[in-house]
Order: sequence, then structure tokens, then C-alpha cells
Amino acid sequence: MIVKRSVSTSLARAFFYIVLLSLLSTGIAMLTLASSLRDAEAVNVAGSLRMQSYRLGYDLQGDRGQLDKHLEQYAQSLRSPALLKTEKFWVPAEVRERFKVINYAWLEMESHIRNGDIAWYQAHISGYVEQIDLFVLALQHYAERKMMQVVIASVVGFIAIFTLVFFTLRRFRHQVVAPLNKLMEASRTIERGEFDYPPLNTQLPNELGLLSQTFTRMSGELHKLYRSLEESVQEKTLDLQEANRTLEVLYACSQALTVSTIDQHCFERVLQQVRQKTPVNYLEMKTGENWKIQEGVQQDNAPWQTLPIVLEDKELALLRWQAPAGVPPLPLMQSLANMLGRGLYFNQAQKHYQQLLLMEERATIARELHDSLAQVLSYLRIQLTLLKRAVPAENQPAQRIINDFSQALNDAYRQLRELLTTFRLTLQQADLPSALQEMIAPLRNQTEAAITLDCHIPTQALDASQQVHLLQIIREGVLNAIKHAQARKISVSCSTSASGIHTVNILDDGTGIASLTEPEGHYGLNIMHERAARLGGELTISRPDSGGTLITMSFRAPPGDWVTHETPVKP
Repeated sequence: MIVKRSVSTSLARAFFYIVLLSLLSTGIAMLTLASSLRDAEAVNVAGSLRMQSYRLGYDLQGDRGQLDKHLEQYAQSLRSPALLKTEKFWVPAEVRERFKVINYAWLEMESHIRNGDIAWYQAHISGYVEQIDLFVLALQHYAERKMMQVVIASVVGFIAIFTLVFFTLRRFRHQVVAPLNKLMEASRTIERGEFDYPPLNTQLPNELGLLSQTFTRMSGELHKLYRSLEESVQEKTLDLQEANRTLEVLYACSQALTVSTIDQHCFERVLQQVRQKTPVNYLEMKTGENWKIQEGVQQDNAPWQTLPIVLEDKELALLRWQAPAGVPPLPLMQSLANMLGRGLYFNQAQKHYQQLLLMEERATIARELHDSLAQVLSYLRIQLTLLKRAVPAENQPAQRIINDFSQALNDAYRQLRELLTTFRLTLQQADLPSALQEMIAPLRNQTEAAITLDCHIPTQALDASQQVHLLQIIREGVLNAIKHAQARKISVSCSTSASGIHTVNILDDGTGIASLTEPEGHYGLNIMHERAARLGGELTISRPDSGGTLITMSFRAPPGDWVTHETPVKP
């Protein structure tokens, strides 16, 4: 914007006009007063002409010796500079005419006086004096008009100066003071952080217009920066609040997992903390197809969000939730998935460690039995063989007793070997399906029968001791089918009902069990029943109509250790 009329130039022009008007009015008054300097003298001289006219009449009647002198004085008075000034062109016509009339009349009066015509002079003196009076009156009016001109010039000059000052101040207030006040108010408004101020006059042709335009543009830029800064601060505040909530949730979840033994309750508490501290409607963690914990109420029409729970490139479980769009933040759920993955890993590691402790304890027992009872039984078998050779063959009663004793001793030794084999069972897998596969793998090499496995019992539902008992029961059942059933197909199925009851079925298509009672000298079925009782369940052996043998064991997980059925869906 270009400044068309500067404030300083406008003020200088206004002052110039004020000074010019002052000089003009003062000059007119001074000129008028200067022209009135000899007005009083002219009035006096004109007034003296009346006295001199009467004195000339007295000289005609009396002593005429002074007549010439008085005529000369009268002529000097009539031609005095004060009266001659009235002949100027700027003098009013009335004054000039009156002065001409006096001059013409005096020429006639002077000729009669010099001729001594007293009668004529006395007859016309009154008219001549009357003309002088009119001339004096005209001079008086002329002097008064000049005074009036001085007054009028002064009044007009004052009014003009006052008007100019008034409009100058008014214009100064409109174009300078008011914009400055608006700028100050706008500055105070911006200082308070508010940008909604009355609009400034940017159309002024002076510096204030340019300043208003610049200030408006600057405030607009400041408003943008301020709003951008506020948005940035608000965004950062929301990010910090979100980060704080995320840290609170993660801290609460880490506290739930910071226990000596990570079990089902720990994962439930983690999901409860997430459910309480975030706007998640429903949350579940599912491991494979067999184990799931959940929190909240599932909704039919709500969208699902899913994250895999991965640790070291191995997918351990699946985390799913239902929540409003955009919440909770994905980084929080990713961190939660990582935390749950570590929890699952440590759960399996703890269970594996407990299994190793059990295996080591059982291996220790096996070594003790091998070093003590097995050696004693071997020694007895050797001694019994020597005894049989020492007793004559003709002594049939003794030979029968020795044979019975040898049979019982061999059965005891065989049972001990099977027990040692059972105690020496080692597993490298913590999860139940993998442990079953590992256990059955060597059994497949002992038979031509096809052994199939279908396990749907979640690993997390059993502790290490329960898992070992279950593995031993299944192993014993499969071994019995291999040794005694002559089966072509052996199937092992493990499942869990919605109510939390675990069921294990071992079915073969062999010859079928001869008796549901344990034969004398055999303890395998009794041991299986004892293990089932330790699991809090019941083991049954039956002969299906289709043939073969069916071993069924059912047991329930301890309260609070199993979650599989879902909460009824509410729309």
C-alpha cells in the first residue's frame, strides 16, 4: 500500500493554512487600520472648514486686512493631504463626490469673497457649510465602515481559523487518534490471546492505514501461528495423556504378570485391567483352537480388531477385541500382545521347568529302584535258578513251588522294568499336544498298528503334575493296546466340553479286553485308576459293540482354571 497523504504532510498543510489565514486576516486589518491613520485628521480639517468659512464672512464685514491670509489658510486646509486622500479610487464615491462639491462651491465662494460681495456670501454661507457638514458626515461614515471592515476581517479570520482548526482536529481524530486507539485496543486484545477485535480501517490514505493493514496481516499470521501452536499443544497433550493411559494400562498389566507363577488368573487379570482402563467392549485371547479367555460382552454387529501374539517369529495366540473406531491405540494393543506373548512363553517355560523337576524326581526314583529293588530281584532270579538245579527233578512238589515262585518273580521283575520305563519318561515339550506327539512317537516303532492322535485339551488348563499324570495314563493305555489287543488301529482323542470337563478316549480295534478286572500279578490298570483319581476324575474300561477296547477317563479342571464358554451375546 502506498501512502497518499502523510500525516505529517497533512498537519503541515493544515498549519500552513492556519498561518495563512491568520496573516491574511491580520494583514487586512492592518491595511485597513493603516488607511485610517489620517481619517481623524481629515474629519478635523473638514470640520475646521466650517469655522474658517464663518471667519471669512466676519473678515468681509470688518477688518479685511486678514482676508487674504485667511483665504490662503482656507485653501491650504482644503488642499491638505488628509483631504486629498479622499480623492483616491478606493475611497467611497459619496466621499469623493462630497469633496468635489465642496471644491466647486469654494471656487464660487472664493470669487465672491475677493469681489467683496458680502450679501451673496451671507446668503450662500449656510448652504456651503451644510455641504461641509455632509462631507464631514461622509468622512465619519467612511471611518466607521473601515472600523467595521477591521472587525469583520478579524471575525471572519477567527471563524475561518477556528473552522480550519476544528476540521483539522476532527480529521486528525478520525484519521490518527481513532485508528491509534483501535490499534491499541487490538494490541491489548492480542496480548490476552484473543484475535477477535473490531476491524481496523485499512483504507486510510496515510501511515495509519498502512500500519492498520500491516497490523491486520500480522495479526492474521499470528492467529494462524497461535492456532497452529494451540493445535500442536493440544495434540501433544492428547498424545501425552494417551501415553500416560497407555503406561498405566501396561504397568497394571505388568503388575498382574509379575508373579512367581504365571497361570490362568494372571491372564484374566491382564484382560480385566485393559477392559477397565480402556473403552474396549469385549476382549479375548485365544491360543490355538483349545483355549480362550475373555472379558466383557461380545456384540454381534461390532467390528473385530485382531492382533497375533508373536514371540521370536512364532505365533503363540490371537488377541481380538471389539471397541469404538480408533480406540484403544494400536501401539497399546501391540505392546499388550507382546506382553501376553512373553507371559505365555514364561507360562510354558514354567510348566516345562516343573515337568523337568517331576521327570528328574521320577528318574531319581527309577535309579533308586534300579540300584536296589531291581538288583535284588535279579539276585533272587539267579538264586532261584541255582535252587531249581539243586532240587532233584523227581521232587515234583518242590519243582512246582520253585516254578510258581519263578513265575511270580519274573512277573515282578517285568512289572518293575515297565515301572522304570514309565519313570524314565522324558519330555522336551511343555504344551500338551506336542508332548503327546513326542510320547507316542517311540510307541509307533513298537507296533504295526496305526496310532492317531486328536488332542483339543488346552495346555493352560493343566499344571505340570496333571499333565504328567494324563500322559502316563494315555501311554499305559496305548501300551496295553499294543501288547495285548493285537490291534490294527489305535486312536487317542482328547477334548474339553463347554462346562470345562476334560475327556480322554483310547480306542482300539483289537481282540478286546478279556476281563474288566486286573489279573493277579498285574498292576497297570490299578495304576491308571489311581492316576485318574489323582486328577479328580474317573476311568472306565468298556468293550464297544463294534469290537476292541475303549478306555475313557473324564475329569474336571479346578475351579477358575478353565475358561472356554463365551458370555451370552447381548445386542
